Amino acid sequence: MTAARARVRSALATLVLAVPCTLLLYGFLAAESEGKVALVLAGATLAAALGWRTGLLGWAVRASGQGGLALGFALSGLALVAAFHEDPFVLLLLARALIALVACLGLHVQLADAGVPNFAGAAFFGVGGYTAAVLGKGALPHAVVLLACGALAAAVGSVLLLPLLRTRGHYAALITIAFGLLFRTFFEVNESLGGPQGLKLGGLEVLGFHFNDDRHVLGLEWSGYAFYALAALALALAALSLVRRLERSWLGLALDAVRLDETAAACFGVEVARWKIGAFTLGNALIGVAGGLSAMMVGFIAPNNFTFQESLVLVSILLLGGLGNLAGLAVATLIVVCLPEKLQPIQEYRYLLFSVLVVLVLVLRPAGLVRRTARRSFGSAAA
Repeated sequence: MTAARARVRSALATLVLAVPCTLLLYGFLAAESEGKVALVLAGATLAAALGWRTGLLGWAVRASGQGGLALGFALSGLALVAAFHEDPFVLLLLARALIALVACLGLHVQLADAGVPNFAGAAFFGVGGYTAAVLGKGALPHAVVLLACGALAAAVGSVLLLPLLRTRGHYAALITIAFGLLFRTFFEVNESLGGPQGLKLGGLEVLGFHFNDDRHVLGLEWSGYAFYALAALALALAALSLVRRLERSWLGLALDAVRLDETAAACFGVEVARWKIGAFTLGNALIGVAGGLSAMMVGFIAPNNFTFQESLVLVSILLLGGLGNLAGLAVATLIVVCLPEKLQPIQEYRYLLFSVLVVLVLVLRPAGLVRRTARRSFGSAAA
């Protein structure tokens, strides 16, 4: 009876979180004027404040658990894709946000879990995109191509392992910045890969299903971007599950030790270099897969898409959401990716907006929008 009550409580808490969030996101994405967008944002802020003050929000997060949060995320994503099944702009925006979330999960493993800085996220994203552009023209199944995107991004990242292991802090960050600049220069002068003009790609195809084609399903017209959004949602759920399981295992405990104090971790027998290499490699693999899917969805790739500014956007999402908190990361991704697209007057000033947000978060709330929970054991965390 106790287990049944716990399941009912978790399901109720999931609904308490998922239903209002889905309705607010629907209103935000459906709003066609800046005034309506501002009204929805004000409503979301008010609802979050009331939920926090009354304790309902905290109860729902604790009661739903990680499984409930993942289920709510999946149901919300499916509902939004179904609601906007024939709106290519909204579906493209959703797909972009989900792909950015996967890339930020890669950075999360590196910086938030292992303490390894990476300011070249856009470069590894580009490695995945160029891999998809080259291998996608062959006979390889596109599902295998996406895996190859992650593998090649991880392999390219191995070039940085030696200097990263010999440096710390801002020196290590400077190494990744230099790599990002070299990456862009290399592809700009490489005519075999399109040079500054870039390359065109074909769309994603899995088991004969072409994701670019509009289709009639259940008597409704579905845009091709709806299928990309579903693919991005599946990829995001898989990445979230992988990262969460990693953090809750003994592997996550070792990464925590390396991040908090390398010297103390080494004194207790933790091989710091091995764990840094593992975290950096896994993070780049996730970023590469996200880059490959993004390139196939857009159908074009060029060096100008992977500038240092784009790397800073990914880092700003990580800082805004809160280092070590996956729920905050998802919220921050929606804010950074979707808000400038819906509020066109601030589109040209988005980098200024991101900078101001990061500064405010670092000064007023260093832990991010949602605080990182403390580890209590291998399989649980403090509320």
